[in-house]
Amino acid sequence: MIVCVPVTSDGQVDHRWGRAKWIAVANVTDGLVESWQEIEVSWDQLHDEGTPAQHHARVARFLRENDIKGVVANHVGDGMVRMLATMKLPLFLEATGDARTAVLAAS
Repeated sequence: MIVCVPVTSDGQVDHRWGRAKWIAVANVTDGLVESWQEIEVSWDQLHDEGTPAQHHARVARFLRENDIKGVVANHVGDGMVRMLATMKLPLFLEATGDARTAVLAAS
């Protein structure tokens, strides 16, 4: 299962999903992280450029382009919850601490 999580520079779950600077994309199989790629998305800077719908479209594009099947996060706003539900992507909330551990706990 390919999931993503917002990450900080020290490998922790970033509490900011829609304003994350980095997103880690993990391929998890049989309880193991087979691959881990951290991608600079700069949503922290891009969040307020344009409308909320444009930002949600930016996030949706990222999710589709990376074949994401689930999102691990600490918190997301109501609009993002609706968007992820429309995309039929499971959302695992209240993730904290080490990002790899959080991804494994959600998978």
